[in-house]
Amino acid sequence: MQKQEQKNLGRRWSSGSRSEATPSLVYKVQVATGKLWGSATFDSVSITLVGLKGESPKQLLDKTGKDFIHGAVDNYEILSDRDLGPLLLIRLHKEPYQFFPEDPWFCDFVQLTTPDGQIFHFPCYQWLEGYRTLELREGTGEIIQSIPKGGRLEIRLKGLMSYHESWKRLEHIRKIFWFNKTLVSEYVADHWEEDTFFGYQYLNGVNPVVIEKCTEIPANFPVTQEMVAESLGKSTTLSEELQKGNIFLVDYKILQGIPTNLINGEQQYLATPLCLFHQRSSGDLVPIAIQLSQVPSPENPIFLPSDPRWDWTLAKMWVRNADFHIHQNISHLLKTHLMAEIFTMATLRHLPMCHPVFKLLIPHQRYTLQINILARIRLIRKGGMMDQATSAGFEGIGTLVSRGVEQLTYSSLCLPEDIKARGVESVANYYYRDDASRLWAAIESFVAGFVRYYYWNDDRIRGDSELQAWIREIFKEAFQSQEASGAPSSLTTAEELTKFLTMVIFTCSVQHAAVNSGQRTLGFYPDRHFVEEEPKRLMEAFQTRLADISEQINQRNQALALPYDYLNPTCVENSVSI
Repeated sequence: MQKQEQKNLGRRWSSGSRSEATPSLVYKVQVATGKLWGSATFDSVSITLVGLKGESPKQLLDKTGKDFIHGAVDNYEILSDRDLGPLLLIRLHKEPYQFFPEDPWFCDFVQLTTPDGQIFHFPCYQWLEGYRTLELREGTGEIIQSIPKGGRLEIRLKGLMSYHESWKRLEHIRKIFWFNKTLVSEYVADHWEEDTFFGYQYLNGVNPVVIEKCTEIPANFPVTQEMVAESLGKSTTLSEELQKGNIFLVDYKILQGIPTNLINGEQQYLATPLCLFHQRSSGDLVPIAIQLSQVPSPENPIFLPSDPRWDWTLAKMWVRNADFHIHQNISHLLKTHLMAEIFTMATLRHLPMCHPVFKLLIPHQRYTLQINILARIRLIRKGGMMDQATSAGFEGIGTLVSRGVEQLTYSSLCLPEDIKARGVESVANYYYRDDASRLWAAIESFVAGFVRYYYWNDDRIRGDSELQAWIREIFKEAFQSQEASGAPSSLTTAEELTKFLTMVIFTCSVQHAAVNSGQRTLGFYPDRHFVEEEPKRLMEAFQTRLADISEQINQRNQALALPYDYLNPTCVENSVSI
């Protein structure tokens, strides 16, 4: 139906031309259009109000001048010939306007004021593309009530630009930082070859989640006292340092048998190293032995710091190459991007927009689907950047991620359990652990208050069919329905729900920031999903606690030659968005 015809019908109805009755009740409607580029629309938009006592006829939203322009809040009056009762939902109908082509619209929210002055808020914050009807439930809707939700979150994101610069000599490492010189890039260029910096990266670099305390030297890594005596010093032995908890290990056995790539016709290779570290009394963590494959033999020697400079340097470089593949494909891609995608899809499929868990999680799922689509198009497809530039290539990445899924556990995504399982509770100068632990506790406290408010007894959790469908899908898709993963397939208590929601938010924000970089500050909630006062109070308390953590980190960093800012809340993005 064309817009002018809809206007005429609306005027005939509002002027009393209907035979049934003359409308006497006025519902005031505010419709907010987003501020994102391209949010405005030329399409016709109509609305239907649905309450406990009935629903209004569909009415065109039209006023003098242009409607639904960029950043506008438009006001309308909807007439009804009867009281609709408490409002349950609204329907937005997006339809063609004359000869204009279809024009997407980003709606922030709709707010209604009833004839008796009650205010109802309907959060939207999504794109409406094509000609369709979108149902929005009222913001304080009941948790268990099952009204189908419509629409999907489809936020647009501009493509990312990639950069590649070749260099021929190790001394030319500064060339790769020419476009973005920072304190970190300058420090790396100055110290990349040092053993102390090599060890530091396993605690506070981009992959700080693979190092484990070593209590016994693995049988396939036959390091002897004689080999490491010079590294440990004359006053101590390897067995003593093992007992004291000063020996650590990184084992890349998951790379064993991963198919490798051909680049420009040349065969590429992957090492499967074991690397032993010692934490000195100074707190420095340094490598003391490296074996580049899993099977010891004369052809697979153990490299030591006492070896010739370039032998030892090349051994460390092979270890870093292996770590790159684990970092990019498991710590980063699998355990943040792909986990966040599963959380997002389960949220969109099973939780209506007025569900409190939807409103809690959706800021932490912003742009996740879009960035993952871009990654599939540009990075991890056949012929993509990772296929062209890495040893594993497209086939190897698929195999490696599959292995990572098979080994994935719930506890590995829960920071306190992961720290304990790796035995790194007391390792010195582990700023990732310290900052992440503070943020985990802050998120957990925030979520616990949220759960107490909406689920004041465990029966409400067990009886929430939408929440149970949500957790079942995550168990199936993320953990492959494997009970051995330790992941829950249902939620029965407030404690279980608090822990799982904390893990989801932590994974999508803090953990991704630790293995990636900063984009949107944690605790930033630009969209008004919650209308109740208690969630707003909890958000404010959460933001205050994050500010305190940021100040603690800033004070600590003043004494560090290389500040650790990856988990400073001002640098932690709210979602997996880059």
